[in-house]
Amino acid sequence: LPQAIVVGVKKGGTRAVLEFIRVHPDVRALGTEPHFFDRNYERGLEWYRSLMPRTLDSQITVEKTPSYFVTKEAPRRIFNMSRDTKLIVVVRNPVTRAISDYTQTLSKKPDIPTFEGLSFRNRSLGLVDTSWSAIRIGLYALHLQSWLQYFPLSQIHFVSGERLITDPAGEMGKVQDFLGVRRILTDKHFYFNKTKGFPCLRRAAGGSAPRCLGKSKGRTHVQIDAEVIEQLRDFYRPHNVRFYETVGQDFRWE
Repeated sequence: LPQAIVVGVKKGGTRAVLEFIRVHPDVRALGTEPHFFDRNYERGLEWYRSLMPRTLDSQITVEKTPSYFVTKEAPRRIFNMSRDTKLIVVVRNPVTRAISDYTQTLSKKPDIPTFEGLSFRNRSLGLVDTSWSAIRIGLYALHLQSWLQYFPLSQIHFVSGERLITDPAGEMGKVQDFLGVRRILTDKHFYFNKTKGFPCLRRAAGGSAPRCLGKSKGRTHVQIDAEVIEQLRDFYRPHNVRFYETVGQDFRWE
């Protein structure tokens, strides 16, 4: 069973964290999202265990399913599996995250309403629609409360989605420390791909090709009216401040 789970958040940079950490010889990771603690729980722990990669005693097993972070039952279910589970949450500016989320949905369903139409119940009154998942996911402080009922903050590591792009080695260094593995992933493992606007993994010594994230990563965002962005920033500001205070870390989403 996994000793560490990337539990969130969707469109935050979770795939990058998983792909980067998989390079580490002491880490084995499941490539697909099992959705065990939200959609497949009735299949039981043995089914879940059977999905995991085989590991040596010296290795850590990791899985990622970003929707766990916003699933009410997930913290209790993970706690019941093991109260020692280490949790990784990748967060990014909630406004950019929502636009990224919308961009992904739009690529699959081109006939959905506008971003602005989905974001507000009444834009002239500034009433944001928190029932829309793209907006709701960004209320990090709110979702975190469910996790803190079961896990201490010391067992939850927050990765900055922004710093993961500007300083992947630095962010992954902290992830390695949190997982209790040697700092093997360093600057020499990354290069910045200008086309994607995202860091990629360099060719490994074994001769495998450089690895970049899939086509859907680094997708150009839909252009959103600056006023809409400003209204959403105002809406998220108090939630962000509460989140910073809870985790003791300022992500500077301004």
